[in-house]
Amino acid sequence: MTALPTTNPWRDRIDTVAPTVLIVGGFMSSPPIYRGLRDLLIERGAPAVLIAPIWTPDWMLAAVRGQGPIASRVGRALLDTCAASAASEASAGAPVLVVGHSAGGVIARILTSPDPFEGRRMNASGRIGAIVTLGTPQMSDAEGRSAERMGATSRWANEHVPGAFAAPRTGYLCVGSDAIVSSSSGDRKARRIDRFYRGVVSAPEGASIPGDGITPLAAALLPGVESIVLHDAEHANVIAKHWYGDADHVDAWWPRAVEVWREALSTRMA
Repeated sequence: MTALPTTNPWRDRIDTVAPTVLIVGGFMSSPPIYRGLRDLLIERGAPAVLIAPIWTPDWMLAAVRGQGPIASRVGRALLDTCAASAASEASAGAPVLVVGHSAGGVIARILTSPDPFEGRRMNASGRIGAIVTLGTPQMSDAEGRSAERMGATSRWANEHVPGAFAAPRTGYLCVGSDAIVSSSSGDRKARRIDRFYRGVVSAPEGASIPGDGITPLAAALLPGVESIVLHDAEHANVIAKHWYGDADHVDAWWPRAVEVWREALSTRMA
């Protein structure tokens, strides 16, 4: 990536500057899915919101080529978002706020790594004021198909950029949900979800596991990172009635996300 700009006008008004946002979508998603979330964030004060141009075919190719090309595409989107921040009077060139949904949250974390990911060195923590993850499958303590589905990308992130790796200069906020509780003795859906959850996190036999229908709550949280737990948010923003990007849920995590972002900028000032 190119060098950071030498001027930082945001430092002169850190209490009033507003975050320009980059949204990184989840596995098998495409940018149009996140237009509603983009509009909600703009309504709530984000001067500009860009959506990383990752399309469903890109995710399909990643199964064969790895996720290095996706990380590169998100890296270029980050540069575009930084340019939008620099062009915005409200953002004044401040480091951007990255919102990663599902697998997009892992890619967001990888952007901060000084180590090459699949031959691509990002080392972009200086450009990122905060990372907010929504239902991201961050951690796994189980051996199973679902854990394997999380793939090498999550394992790489937890080895090279564990927890709040770039803190305190970059803020972190994990958002998870306990809306859908699994049950090994419930109806067909509850049993199916129970098998899926148990492939990601371990739990005593017969115990219920909370999650968002895809990501168990325990897997969505990172050690040492502040978290917000929603009680009626589902994972997918296509088939779910209520997901992390609905207006009421955005109101639950966005204000704190901006605070975390400002706190990280204050640390850079110090």
